[in-house]
Amino acid sequence: MKTRRLFWSIVEKLEALIDQGIYPEGSRLPAERELAETYNVSRPTIREAIIALEVRERVEVKTGSGVYVLHQKKQGQVAKPISAFELTQARALVEGEAAALAAATISSEELEALKQTLVEMQNPQKADEADQRFHQIISQATRNNAIMLSVENLWDLRRNVPQVIAAYSDVCSQGEEQRMREHTLIYDAIANKDSAGARRAMHQHFNRLINALFDASEAKALEEIKRKTDETRGLYSIAHLRQ
Repeated sequence: MKTRRLFWSIVEKLEALIDQGIYPEGSRLPAERELAETYNVSRPTIREAIIALEVRERVEVKTGSGVYVLHQKKQGQVAKPISAFELTQARALVEGEAAALAAATISSEELEALKQTLVEMQNPQKADEADQRFHQIISQATRNNAIMLSVENLWDLRRNVPQVIAAYSDVCSQGEEQRMREHTLIYDAIANKDSAGARRAMHQHFNRLINALFDASEAKALEEIKRKTDETRGLYSIAHLRQ
């Protein structure tokens, strides 16, 4: 787990340097050996970090030439619009399988860390951060870098796409007790090495979230219809003509 956390820390440090303009668009990153010496890590760790940066479209690897910084999109800018419903469905599919796999591969240390997030989730000020960490630990426990990157990218969309942020803000402040129950069921299944149960619990968690998104969307639509109806009623009312 420490090794997997290590390459993510390198990703975060290099992304910060890119964001600060230390490595501007089109520039070449230092060589693999130089980066390994700078951050006091192994070259395989640097390779994993570069792969992660490439998947996140921060850099491009040119064989025989080096690693180059790509043009950076603004936060929330994606090639195609993504709705909260699409994102939640994608998360259910990916994270459901991640939970099933993690139930068979999770270490005792990771399981303890997962349990700790449940404790932190009971604190309203730490709940959202603990929620994200809960899902990240599960993805790390799969021992599959592709799954880890997929989950991380889905969380990036969750944090940065404006329409997704707005939709989730309508539902995430509600149902705190349900969220705790759902995450506890996921934890229990993983702790019991019940892959089918972990997948089912994760799917139930996201299914409830999707339904909550639909309820919030419907309520907004009804509110908008009422507003327009009231405006029309006021326009054509003859009440103001009464003597």
